[in-house]
Amino acid sequence: TADVGAGAGTGTAGEDEWVDDDWDDDWTDSGIVGEGPESDQEMPLADHIEEMVKRVGVVLFVGLGVSLAVFGLGEASSYVPSSVEIVEYLWRTQVPSPVENRPHVYGPLELLLTKLKVAGLTGLIVGLPLFVYESYLFMRPGLYPKERRYYLAAVPTSLVLGLLGVLFAHFVILPNLFAYFTSYTEAAAQGNIFVAYGLRDTFALILVMMGYMAVIFQIPLFIMLAIMMGLTTREWMEERRLLFWGAFLGLSFTFVAVDPTGMAPIVIAVTMVVLFEATLALLRWTGN
Repeated sequence: TADVGAGAGTGTAGEDEWVDDDWDDDWTDSGIVGEGPESDQEMPLADHIEEMVKRVGVVLFVGLGVSLAVFGLGEASSYVPSSVEIVEYLWRTQVPSPVENRPHVYGPLELLLTKLKVAGLTGLIVGLPLFVYESYLFMRPGLYPKERRYYLAAVPTSLVLGLLGVLFAHFVILPNLFAYFTSYTEAAAQGNIFVAYGLRDTFALILVMMGYMAVIFQIPLFIMLAIMMGLTTREWMEERRLLFWGAFLGLSFTFVAVDPTGMAPIVIAVTMVVLFEATLALLRWTGN
């Protein structure tokens, strides 16, 4: 046996492979080298699917429970906001001149369907961070200690980012969009028509935009987690940024069914690109 120096490792003369006894424990804990974590065990595919269904079921149960509470319990309890109160608040804060532009109902079920949509958005906001946490529990046995810490930190971060997305849509995007729609229509009609805001179409735009923004604002979190867990690198994403921009633009134009003018899809695409680039800039600045 040849001695190759303290801490450098030992090997058998003539062999090409060397065994290093001085690996940094952090490398093993993070999963860069070594075998899988001790908690990682082989399971049949059916057991994986069964557990995944249970995790998704928990998310759906809580999300639907919150939605039903807002839709039904809010009418009878002063502690839970009702969907009607949420509708009235959103209308007052987003539609231009809400006193003059009262909502117009053009069908017998419009109010009911709008209340259901508002309750559904509330369930989505609550269910999104829960989904992140349940996905962590599903993958936990196969994660290394550092990866577990990253994921646990992601749960409150996901909730904060989702709320920021909703607030950004509520205070910045939607009021300006409605002002643009009103001025665009009045200019096109040259003052010959009166703009009436239909309850169903108006809230379709409000709720879809808020839901989009709650999800879109998760982009920084997804990028951070992917890089921290070694799935990709900042350099790799920067080299392919145009592909990401194109994907963002394509995804944003699924919004065109709600806004045929194209303004909302453009706003969504720009928001996604800004979040993407800001995250990469932050990682570059911190030296990641």
